[in-house]
Amino acid sequence: MLKDKRALVTGSTSGIGLAIARALAAEGAAVILNGFGEEAQIAQLCDELGASYNGANLMDPAAIAAMMEAVGPVDILVNNAGMQHVAPVEDFPPEKWDAILALNLTAAFHTTRLAVPGMKARGWGRIINTASAHSLAASPFKSAYVAAKHGLAGFTKTIALELATHGITANCISPGYVWTPLVENQIPDTMAARGMTREQVVNDVLLAKQPTKRFVQPEDVAALALFLCGEAAGGITGANYAIDGGWTAE
Repeated sequence: MLKDKRALVTGSTSGIGLAIARALAAEGAAVILNGFGEEAQIAQLCDELGASYNGANLMDPAAIAAMMEAVGPVDILVNNAGMQHVAPVEDFPPEKWDAILALNLTAAFHTTRLAVPGMKARGWGRIINTASAHSLAASPFKSAYVAAKHGLAGFTKTIALELATHGITANCISPGYVWTPLVENQIPDTMAARGMTREQVVNDVLLAKQPTKRFVQPEDVAALALFLCGEAAGGITGANYAIDGGWTAE
């Protein structure tokens, strides 16, 4: 389905991004991975997927520009890289706020602005932004993340309108809690912020939000991303797809 298409997936060395990269590669796309990890692990992933790798730090606009120049034109851009920090607003470290906004929101602006000219020239493109159920609803102690994801949803709608006549679509996928390193790593902070045990955080904070009472799987998100890259989704743009076990249905 995606033969002759080139796809850049940020934050794709683990979790949701890796699942999306695998799905795109399985359909014939030439995938460029981006993210952190051990050199041997990344080499193994590149070999598995027939992919290339660029380890640019997405919190640095100059590094993003260098990556986009090195990578060259892409047909599919998946802005997936993200980070989280959990703390009450009065205790929220300003440097964490800046980092979360830079990676979860501003990086998507920079990759998109640099990818769009090539997409316009070819008359085809797919931009998929991994947002979150937190682009549609809020949770306490996550001020930076919620602000960034709400911003990403608005950014996606805006570029969808700008690109609507150029054969380029832009959509958000907004997962609920997916069992990934990002979710696992925020459990200790949530334990501290709420005075809870690990089991209480999992059952009473995380899965309490999802009526299905189970974590979304990375492969579920990847399947939706793959559909949005196909020709059958050519009329879908500016949408924000919740895949959250019913969280935002309430």
